[in-house]
Amino acid sequence: MTTFDLPETSPPCRVRLTENITRDELLSYPAFKTWHKTITHSLSLQSKPNHEFCKSPYTLREITLQSVDWFGSGEKKRLGFVKFQAQITNDSGEHLPGAVFMRGGAVAMLLVLQPDDVPENDEGEKHVLLTVQPRTAAGSLSFAEIPAGMLDDAGSFSGGAAKEIEEETGLVVKGEDLIDLTALAFQNEDNAENLQKGVYTTPGACDEFVPIFLYQKRISRKELDEFRGKLTGLRNEGEKITLKVVKLADLWKEGARDAKTLSAWALYHGLKKDGKI
Repeated sequence: MTTFDLPETSPPCRVRLTENITRDELLSYPAFKTWHKTITHSLSLQSKPNHEFCKSPYTLREITLQSVDWFGSGEKKRLGFVKFQAQITNDSGEHLPGAVFMRGGAVAMLLVLQPDDVPENDEGEKHVLLTVQPRTAAGSLSFAEIPAGMLDDAGSFSGGAAKEIEEETGLVVKGEDLIDLTALAFQNEDNAENLQKGVYTTPGACDEFVPIFLYQKRISRKELDEFRGKLTGLRNEGEKITLKVVKLADLWKEGARDAKTLSAWALYHGLKKDGKI
């Protein structure tokens, strides 16, 4: 097993690799770089007298990779998922839970469509596009959720969101037309740990964070009806997506199994109440 000391850690943190990844591949993986920077900063805050762990601070001592999944092949090959155990202990022998499933950031989109034959302030006539698709991890062949996708090479969160909207719904939108709901919600936040501006879906075991964007558009009722049951997605890559149109008022129950969808619904109504959207 290949091992090395993680750069910029004191005391040294030993990293143990699996056979299918190199030191440079791990250190250049955006998700790992983000996590390492964040955990290093959070651990440094323990030096402050008012920190809960100040008297017996924790240290990142070892990282043991357990599995690595690669996406694609050839020039398109990229690191997808990494599973590892992080050993974080203090001098008293206490430890923090350290199992991590790493997949990096993703984006999610709340697409609100309103018929153009009603007043713009008519919230009752606002509809949302949901994707219905197989989600093997949930054991489902028809999981309903707002459009979402992992970040790759889109260049920005809004650019990634616009790309996912087109792939999953057929709507062509510009990144600058999207409203970052999570960024608006965190405007006045005291983010001492420098966490990402997104919803953490499973922070007990996964690093995934999801900025949620809003796109609103007025369209004809004919266009709205054309979205119902529409087949979309990159079907040659295994995406079997069917679109579903639901009332915005019913989104909380139509997508109640999906954390992204409930977060989007809550952010929309909270920011609407505060007059920020």
